[in-house]
Amino acid sequence: MEEKGYVEERSVSGALLAVVAISLLAALGGLFWCYSLQKDLGAANKKLAVADQKNVDLGQKLDATNARLRATSETLGQSVGMTQKQLELKAQSIMAQQKLAQAKLEEAQAATQKQIGAVSSEVSSVKTDVGGVKTDVAATRTDLEETKTQLTRVMGDAGVMSGLIAKNHDELEILKHKGDRNYFEFTLQKGQQPLLLSSIKLQLKKADQKHSRYTLNVSSDDRVIEKKDKGLDEPVQFYTGKDPVLYELVVNSIEKNKVSGYLSTPKGTKTATP
Repeated sequence: MEEKGYVEERSVSGALLAVVAISLLAALGGLFWCYSLQKDLGAANKKLAVADQKNVDLGQKLDATNARLRATSETLGQSVGMTQKQLELKAQSIMAQQKLAQAKLEEAQAATQKQIGAVSSEVSSVKTDVGGVKTDVAATRTDLEETKTQLTRVMGDAGVMSGLIAKNHDELEILKHKGDRNYFEFTLQKGQQPLLLSSIKLQLKKADQKHSRYTLNVSSDDRVIEKKDKGLDEPVQFYTGKDPVLYELVVNSIEKNKVSGYLSTPKGTKTATP
């Protein structure tokens, strides 16, 4: 009985120890968990503090940015206001200049119209006299045109188309007034010394009145050119001068031992002195 009581007592003590051990382990576990939780809470509080500081910094930056935006907006508004005012002043100035220019233009037009009216009156008073002069001019022009139609162009003996050919003194006067060339009238007698005309000399060698033919010598550039058996009103052509230019002579009248006509030379040619 005594041994049985000892075994039971020993069993109770073992169970108690087991409970104490378990309680101790549980207490230790709780302490460890509390320590870990406190550590996590400390870290979380630190992160939260950092986040709060960042929020504060962001708030300050946002406030500074808003302040700058407000300042810029005010400055821009002032600039826009000044520019609008300047545009209005410029527009008013341009409109004033336009009105002034329009007034000057109207004044100038009125003065011009007045001058035109005065000139028209003067022109009207002259028209009567001009009408009489026109009649005389028209008649003279008609006579001149009729005379011009009698002038002809003929191929010269040098194969060059001549200018207008005059067949008498009156037609030659018309050619002189045209002013295209120089004209020199001449009369040559057979047996006379060469006649100096412009820059050349002419000497009659033969005059055949019956057949209206003649022969003469042209002295030019230290040489003598014979123009043989030429006809009445025929352009006789030759070149002369340092820079050769075309001379042309025409005989309008052939008598016994005498011919008359004219020499035509280009404008600007020199005339030799005897």
